[in-house]
Amino acid sequence: MWKGRFSQATADLLQQYGESISYDWRLYPHDVAGSIAHARAQVNAGILSKSEFSQIENGLREIEKEISEGKFEFSTELEDIHMNIESALTERIGTTGGKLHTARSRNDQVATDTRLYCRSAIDNLLNLLSDFQAALLDQADKHAGTIFPGYTHLQRGQPVTVGHHLLAYVEMLVRDKERLVDTRKRVNVCPLGSGALAGSTINLDREAIAQELGFDGVTTNSMDAISDRDYLAELLFNFALCGAHLSRLSEDLILWSSEEFGFVTLSDAHTTGSSLMPQKKNPDICEITRGKSGRLYGNLVSILTALKGLPLTYNRDLQEDKEPLFDSIDTLTIALKVNTEMVTAMEINTEACQIASSDPMLLATDLADWLVKQGVPFRSAHELVGKAVAEAVATRTPLDQLDLTKLDPAFTSDASSVFSLTKALAARTNPGAPSVANVRAQIARWRQS
Repeated sequence: MWKGRFSQATADLLQQYGESISYDWRLYPHDVAGSIAHARAQVNAGILSKSEFSQIENGLREIEKEISEGKFEFSTELEDIHMNIESALTERIGTTGGKLHTARSRNDQVATDTRLYCRSAIDNLLNLLSDFQAALLDQADKHAGTIFPGYTHLQRGQPVTVGHHLLAYVEMLVRDKERLVDTRKRVNVCPLGSGALAGSTINLDREAIAQELGFDGVTTNSMDAISDRDYLAELLFNFALCGAHLSRLSEDLILWSSEEFGFVTLSDAHTTGSSLMPQKKNPDICEITRGKSGRLYGNLVSILTALKGLPLTYNRDLQEDKEPLFDSIDTLTIALKVNTEMVTAMEINTEACQIASSDPMLLATDLADWLVKQGVPFRSAHELVGKAVAEAVATRTPLDQLDLTKLDPAFTSDASSVFSLTKALAARTNPGAPSVANVRAQIARWRQS
């Protein structure tokens, strides 16, 4: 590539140290698409003849097919996917191949390829997120009315339904999708034509190139265009936050599948055993997902660190953007697929949920609300119910079996009417509250969206 300037061959160690073909080979379909669009613009600018364009296009398609079939031999001496493809093209069609790089640099070439790759990855991940939401919705639909405890501080708090709990994750996933859709707008601009940093004296039709490649428009500053990796940092943040949501669900399912909770049974196909303890059934998918969230965080920190303090414009540090990007996409892709399978196959143990939700302490807040409705200020009501709870604990008497009228005149015999789970849930009708009617309405809304 640069033999005219140098009198010595590149050192072997530098070739090993600087090559990126071992991982950026996956950009090949986007590199081919970008090169064809670039060559077509060269025809329109009078740089290539139509016959030369046909040679280039046919040669690139042939190379693309060989790579997809695993028949193409990559060379680390050629460093990256761009030069591997260009070199192979020139070998096949001769000097015409050497014209392809006119008015472009590997700087704007890789920026274009990476944006095309990210756009494709976003579209795929959006579909996988929708599949995962559908799996959660199906389980929520089955258990819209299955009552079990809601927790704060991992202590039983108030009654909710399994459906309401699972819909919380559906909400998280829609925010993940919205962030990806929003980031896609900033991904989908074309930097090709920006050259190494200052464009070219050979002016190709950048708008036509962008349109052919499906971009919404072109970048407007050549220096920013070839050094901008903001969209990658955004994507890696989006992936990391999605990983956090998957990790939180994983933690719930790890707890729920334990003997101590027993709310869920994960299928044999999505759990593993122990090499020593024959009775074990381990929620490995959940644990691996929880662990991989740290990997997604690390990739985000990696790219932010690589970008920190870089002067304009292109610096070789930017080569370090691809491995964390590719790894995060791969990690999140398989995580969504396997978690969708697991959630689809898991079974909610309604009996265990019923036993856990039968704890009358879950309705202590409802008892305080009842007192408020009788005209007692909430802080006073809170104190009175707290005393009732303390009495129940001290005497080992279930809260719903205490004679509350003996504790304070504010309690009347009607207070016992509070201790009905179905009534308690049915009363929670505010938007976002967990009444069964609300849950079913939310499920219907999600299915239509």
